[in-house]
Amino acid sequence: MNRIAKISLKVLKWVGIGILSLIVLFLLVRWTGQGVNKRTPKGGINKSMYVDINGTKQWISIYGQDKGNPVLLYLHGGPGQATSLYDYAFTRKWSDVYTVVTWDQRACGKSYDKSHPETIITSEIMMSDGKAITEFLRDYLQVEKITLLGHSWGSYFGANLALAYPEYYDAFIGTGQFIDKDENERRLYEAALKWSENDPEGREMVEKWGASIGTGEEDAHLRHAIMKRYNLGMTKDEPDYNVTATVLFNPYYSLRETMAFIKRLNEGNKEYASFWTSDDFNEMSLMGRYDYAMPYYNINGDVDYQTNYSLACEYFERVNAPKKQMFVMKNATHGLLETRSEEFSGYLHQIGLSHP
Repeated sequence: MNRIAKISLKVLKWVGIGILSLIVLFLLVRWTGQGVNKRTPKGGINKSMYVDINGTKQWISIYGQDKGNPVLLYLHGGPGQATSLYDYAFTRKWSDVYTVVTWDQRACGKSYDKSHPETIITSEIMMSDGKAITEFLRDYLQVEKITLLGHSWGSYFGANLALAYPEYYDAFIGTGQFIDKDENERRLYEAALKWSENDPEGREMVEKWGASIGTGEEDAHLRHAIMKRYNLGMTKDEPDYNVTATVLFNPYYSLRETMAFIKRLNEGNKEYASFWTSDDFNEMSLMGRYDYAMPYYNINGDVDYQTNYSLACEYFERVNAPKKQMFVMKNATHGLLETRSEEFSGYLHQIGLSHP
């Protein structure tokens, strides 16, 4: 072996050692961070598990600093966009007031079952799942009633659960409150026409979207692009926590599960896309349904066009409930849970501490 070959082998050896060292360091840092997040607070709870729900395995996490606190079930948005890869960064901020349950709904996040790729989502299935997970939590955590907190689709879903099963819930909290799909999209289209009055390229996008509303993937892509163009997208502001660190130190996800989650996110959730465009989705509309047997709360951003703020306000005025209150986050768009998590948490604490 000549001298150059020996030098090359030595270089490759040290490069290999360097790469291996970086991998070991990465895994050590990740393991340490995950270990911290896996700790159970003294007197509290920190569990995750799969639950049998209507013939499927669905994943939940339960975290709280005091097992005596009321139970809050967080319903993520979408429909079909689980947030379990990162939501502990903001849901744990509520854990001194509530025992917080996060749930990956059927066929998304950690509840996605690749052996059943053609899952059909309907309102009947979702309502049945919501009822079943509530009954499980009442039994498992030994509580009579649960507080519902829903964001976006979760607010629509949660309001339907609160209206259908008032005996199970002691309060409903909607954020990014969704009321009615057709009216929501009509108002966004009218607003977008105004935004694009002096923007020919933007107007072309708006008119193209207007012709595709409710038709699926292209509709969603154009909708997102339009709001982003006028700086009114879901994440107009950056999340107020470190997303990379949050994902890296997630106590519930393996590296393989993390990659699978990201892949599914990029591919889109076809099971729920067809549900969004269906008449069945529209039948869950809250229009004309105003009577709640429990306190009704909203925490909304005043420049939220993803789920129309003015429509949510009009609905709120018509709501009949033992108590109702709206908290308004100024200059906040639809991503208020992530971009203004400290402010949001403050409002949620007000609700939790004032609620009997």
